[in-house]
Amino acid sequence: MTHEPVHGTWEPLPAARWEDGFLSGNGHHGALVCGDPDDDRVVVTHHALVRPNGSEHARPPRLAAQLPALQDRLLAGDLTAAEDFTDGRPLQWVQPFHPAFQTRLRRSTDEHADFRTGYRRSVDFTTGETTAVHADRTSRVFVSRADDVVVQCVTAPGRTLDIGLDPRLPNAPAGLVVDDGALLTAEGALLTLRVRYPDSDRAYTGLTLVAVTGGTTALAPSGVRVTGAASVLLLTRVHRSTGEEPDPAARAQELREVWGGQSYDALLARHLPPHRSAYDRVTLDLAADPAERALPGSELLGRPGSAALLERLFAAGRYHLLSASGMNPPRLTGLWTGDWDTAWSGAFTNDANVNLQTASAPAAALPEVTEALAGLIQRQLPDWRENARAVFGARGAVAPAHTDGESGLTYHFDREYPLHLWTAGADWLLKPLVDHDEIRGERDPRTAAVLAEVARFYEDFLTRTDDDGRLVVVPSYSPENRPANASWGAINAAMDLSAARHALLTAADYHPGTPDAERWHALAERLPPHRINTDGALAEWAWPDLDDSYDHRHLSHLYGVWPLDEITPYDTPRLADAAHRALELRGAENDSAHGHLHHALIAARLRDGERVARALAAVLEGDFFHASLMSAHYPNRDVYNADAAHTLPAVLIEMLVQSTPDRLVLLPALPAACPEGELRGVRTRFGAELDLTWNRETATAVLRPTRTHRIELRTSSGAQPLDLVAGEDRVLTLGAR
Repeated sequence: MTHEPVHGTWEPLPAARWEDGFLSGNGHHGALVCGDPDDDRVVVTHHALVRPNGSEHARPPRLAAQLPALQDRLLAGDLTAAEDFTDGRPLQWVQPFHPAFQTRLRRSTDEHADFRTGYRRSVDFTTGETTAVHADRTSRVFVSRADDVVVQCVTAPGRTLDIGLDPRLPNAPAGLVVDDGALLTAEGALLTLRVRYPDSDRAYTGLTLVAVTGGTTALAPSGVRVTGAASVLLLTRVHRSTGEEPDPAARAQELREVWGGQSYDALLARHLPPHRSAYDRVTLDLAADPAERALPGSELLGRPGSAALLERLFAAGRYHLLSASGMNPPRLTGLWTGDWDTAWSGAFTNDANVNLQTASAPAAALPEVTEALAGLIQRQLPDWRENARAVFGARGAVAPAHTDGESGLTYHFDREYPLHLWTAGADWLLKPLVDHDEIRGERDPRTAAVLAEVARFYEDFLTRTDDDGRLVVVPSYSPENRPANASWGAINAAMDLSAARHALLTAADYHPGTPDAERWHALAERLPPHRINTDGALAEWAWPDLDDSYDHRHLSHLYGVWPLDEITPYDTPRLADAAHRALELRGAENDSAHGHLHHALIAARLRDGERVARALAAVLEGDFFHASLMSAHYPNRDVYNADAAHTLPAVLIEMLVQSTPDRLVLLPALPAACPEGELRGVRTRFGAELDLTWNRETATAVLRPTRTHRIELRTSSGAQPLDLVAGEDRVLTLGAR
């Protein structure tokens, strides 16, 4: 490639909407940067901030004693029996994610500038830094991975600058109890904020250290007023109060020690190594037009067929995914929101969204993301055990469909969304961790332990059989769909079959040579095969007389195609053809971004490049992306949501490179819109780093294996064995495509 892709984005005007604000984050704190140099606004967020709504006391329904009767009724043909499998509670949402507050830096009205010319704001993905410049005024912001603090520096701030912290962002509850204050010290001003939730003893605190170069600082109604300064440095932290109140003086001293009199550039230098090393591991170059690469993001979004747009969205997606992952993996909104009323509580939604957003992490060399996911699973594992006991009377672990990051208990369900019946979640959440272990060639004992618990759940749960002696998954639920002729809770959902089989076999693989492994393997062998319906499609329910409902955003029944390798064009061609037919018949329902990109991921596994291109076009042409390059859930930028932004890199990788522990597939689903390019640094599940370069005639792959292994190489020309030797690069040249 002759021109380096752009690793950032920019805009020529301030962000009038918070949704257009550029983003920075370290997986704990987030910063959403909007406003302008006359009224700098940085919305500060933190993964731990969820508003009490009553669900903090919710427990899973205790239904285990009723389970045998429900199974009897379903197996006897009562297709509405699961509607009674409840304790009668109303739908309870998880605690909603919300912003902490915004830092505001306001100049006096007689100093305001005209930003219609000479203004530029940008975000550098390689550093995590956002910058706004107008004339001699600059505002720079990043969230430090080294020090876990939001850092902002304003130069040439003007004659006067009022600085304060404001939690009353859009849709803030009327009953918030806000105590704020300011203190002048020898080290600088301290702004403090304590916010208590309505009708709750829970609260959170914010603290900002204001260090001024030149000029004077005085107390003001809004916080502090800085006069005649050359520059102002702000360091901000948020703390969630979970019982005992933190010592404000100790928190302030921690912030002073982080600062230690250092400059903004010195603090940035501490942050750069962990951030840059992660971001730089993988890059995508589609040989885009240099003139289009130079465009601001909002203008580039108006060119949905542009290779430069795909390059930038790939880079932005990896940047935002990395920035949102640390304490937790990304939420529905990543790590950011400027509104207290977040759609769907800004939850971790485990029946598709978390899984899609983290899909690229193993191949895109972001172990930071898989580690964040592993941390969430480990913290919530005791709750997963309670779910299994309460709902199913079983040992082991069952993941909830929704979580706020605190509780992992199942309590979000109702008649139309009987999510307490869903048993496949743990397997899907563990899949990226298994992929990561395959990449590095070592098995994480934490993953092995959770897999064993999931397998034990299936040992206790899978007790019913059909007339042929096959095990039956009953009750069974296919998120978030229902059979055309039955209620939501049914029998043998394809996803449940695939997840149970995969979890049992993977757990056995992680515990070789043990009696447990023998039992788990034997149990997996007793599960029924998938069913092909009268339309020639893989049925969403492998149970006679349950009819498919095709127009739905979820594609849960094709879980065996993606993310699993249970159904492939190479090993199971008949099932792959049926899965492809099911994909053809699937509607887009409400045009959710996650539905389109889930469709694209499955199409890529089935080697359908045209279908991948159509699914991508639906998102790129549907106005799903804000100027920040964060995405929306629906077309026309409706509902701030990270699904499209974080999932798109996975789609682009899957259409270029796919791998299993024993197979490499090159260029399986390349759309015509990407005739040439270079993907560098992608990781494979057989333990090799890979660089791929292609054009209209040929392709070259360079493999850098870390272990000796024979794999199968699949290209458009067919299959051939490939021997890899640890430490020896292997260069593959493919002929005409």
